[in-house]
Amino acid sequence: MAAYRHSSGLHSVTPGRGPGRPPGGGDPPGPRSGHERTRARIRSYAEPWEVPVPEVTWWGHATCTVQDSGVRVLTDPLLTGRLAHLRRRGGPVPPADAAREADVALVSHLHSDHLHLPSLAQLAPGTAVLLPRGALRAVPGLRRLPGLGLELFEVAPGDEVRVGPVTVRAVPAEHDGRRLPFGSERAPALGYVVSGEGVTYFAGDTSLFDGMESEIGPCDMALLPVGGWGPFLGPGHLNPHRAAEAARRIAPRRSVPIHYGTFWPVGMGRVRRHEFQDPGRDFVRHAARTAPEVAVDLLLHGESASVDRRRAGR
Repeated sequence: MAAYRHSSGLHSVTPGRGPGRPPGGGDPPGPRSGHERTRARIRSYAEPWEVPVPEVTWWGHATCTVQDSGVRVLTDPLLTGRLAHLRRRGGPVPPADAAREADVALVSHLHSDHLHLPSLAQLAPGTAVLLPRGALRAVPGLRRLPGLGLELFEVAPGDEVRVGPVTVRAVPAEHDGRRLPFGSERAPALGYVVSGEGVTYFAGDTSLFDGMESEIGPCDMALLPVGGWGPFLGPGHLNPHRAAEAARRIAPRRSVPIHYGTFWPVGMGRVRRHEFQDPGRDFVRHAARTAPEVAVDLLLHGESASVDRRRAGR
């Protein structure tokens, strides 16, 4: 198996659970050969443990688990209590199972609070990792991950990767694509649309951009960033007001505000605390005015929201 691939068009990935437990409960029966593990992973998709409707769990910042059709998608894994000058001040560190039970991980852009190498290294062998095209050149440390059994796919807007019954499509984002604030290496920032029983849009980090609604298309759930990790929000971000406008344009059935209330600079706990605490509530207020047809699920860390498309007659 190649260490990494450039995705052009449609690729198919056999999903796997790695050493983690299946969602239906029960531990694996002990060490097995790679062939036996692969057969068990394939069989698991015929067993009735799947979450019957798309479900999203917010772990904090931009890290979410999207469960759809039995596939677990982990977004921008950041599974740590400390990142450089940032400390996790909201919610606990996500449980190890969030990484071990993922079938695919999505990385939206190169910033270290979204592309966090130690968190990616916690993924189970056999997990697919989708990255913006150019990421391996810009972040050489990614080249160690195939040695841990991970399969890396570099994707660009329009590329699709199949993971079992789910399709993941890369879409554009309006955000700085550099790894470091003053670095020259970059890769275009992305969002992702996850399509299975439902359709979920993960925005990563983005601002509003022309053609947003046509690039993303109809969706049931939109995971929209509404804040950041510091007292000031720079360009290339959605604040609560702009996120409400994004919800109006995209017109999902439901939306979950993310990327706020989790990390904050060390020593600045009392500086502009409203920028840490309030973006989620502010988004609810703005969305009620700007996109009243969109239901908003304001989640605490570790809470989940779902959309039952069948009850909605879709």
